Amino acid sequence: MTRPAFAAYRAHVNQIIAAAIAVAQPEPIIRRWLRREGQFLLLPDFTYSLASGRLFIVSVGKAAIAMAQAAANVLGPYAGSSHTPLGIVISKPTTADLPSAYAYYQGGHPIPSIHSVRAAQAVARFLSATQPGDLVLCLISGGSSALLTNPAVPLATWQALNQALLLSGCAIHEINLIRQHLDPIKGGGLAAMAAPAACVTLILSDVIGNPMGLIGSGPTVPTPRHRQKALAVLEQSGALQRMDPAAAADVIAHIQIETPAATARTASPPLYNHIVGDINLAAQAACQAAQAIGFTAQTLTTHLEGEAREAGKFAAAVAKSAGDYHCWVLGGETTVTVNGSGVGGRNQELALAAAISLEGWDERVVASAATDAEDGPTEVAGAMVTGETLAAARELGVDGRAYLANNDSYHFFQTLGDGHIWADRGSNVNDLTLALAYAAAGLRAAQ
Repeated sequence: MTRPAFAAYRAHVNQIIAAAIAVAQPEPIIRRWLRREGQFLLLPDFTYSLASGRLFIVSVGKAAIAMAQAAANVLGPYAGSSHTPLGIVISKPTTADLPSAYAYYQGGHPIPSIHSVRAAQAVARFLSATQPGDLVLCLISGGSSALLTNPAVPLATWQALNQALLLSGCAIHEINLIRQHLDPIKGGGLAAMAAPAACVTLILSDVIGNPMGLIGSGPTVPTPRHRQKALAVLEQSGALQRMDPAAAADVIAHIQIETPAATARTASPPLYNHIVGDINLAAQAACQAAQAIGFTAQTLTTHLEGEAREAGKFAAAVAKSAGDYHCWVLGGETTVTVNGSGVGGRNQELALAAAISLEGWDERVVASAATDAEDGPTEVAGAMVTGETLAAARELGVDGRAYLANNDSYHFFQTLGDGHIWADRGSNVNDLTLALAYAAAGLRAAQ
């Protein structure tokens, strides 16, 4: 087999990332988990006769449009429902054409908006007509927490809290734990709305370890409330210190109210939740793509977390120690504690930190990308760096360490004119980091 050439590393990274994102696209995933045979809809652990009742579809998240389109393709012509619309789709702004049977609502993300609240109210109205014998099919993906919300606190307070949590470096499972205490649609609230109909949910996971109750804040997963844990996260993160004192006090007061987990309107309507796609699927595809290029490839972990800049140092260390023509794949989701005034995302910050650690190391590459193709508030999926990146920036008068200190990774790569990764949208299964080693012998610069 011809060995991959370092000069083509950009093409290699893009090829590997593209393969990982392609396998996590909703169309093939939904078709594996949802089938129609005549008047029967075949789902995991549940078979539903379309002639026995009405079907309601609720699709929410960054992948909501693609998941809804995939479900519509499986469903095909269907005249069994007497209600209009057949489904509600809630996602970020889009120009995609949805089947006419769906009503589309644009929510706010990553900060919930009044549109997110109106979307939740529309879902409540939509599901208020369910009866025994009906089926509610929910399609949930990452981003649902912000896109679908009906907070117990004023919207301005809710927005300020979400902003503070995102800037504080909290992990997503910590943020969603807090959200469940302040928004009744989370932690099983959507399932409660679905009852007395049966409710089946197909979940595209963007949370490390796939805890169902925390993906999208678990709208169809009845989840016990842990007030003390939520209060501890707020205390340790310093998020409340980023808020107006009155708003912070309102948040504390609402969390301290004893609120049970959401329960259904009847004793026990059928309720099923299934993880249908996650980072493991993407990591496996990344390894296969790397092997096709000529690398030996392995998944090192799918639980990469912590501060992005520390993860970048770790990924650089992995690249340094890798054998010739080896690709290590790391999946997970890091965080960024924002103290600067720059623009970026966790994947770009990880890559910039890796560039600093890799400086002087020949034929080493670290790349990191979001599988939803949106790294933070930017239009790029992430970035890739080599042992030459920092030197190339220095020749342009760009100080990589200063950009990192200002949390300004996006403008570092933009000014450099090299390194950004773009990818297809439509999926969302955490982030993917690659540590690539090409030929090593005699090529390491003196440190």
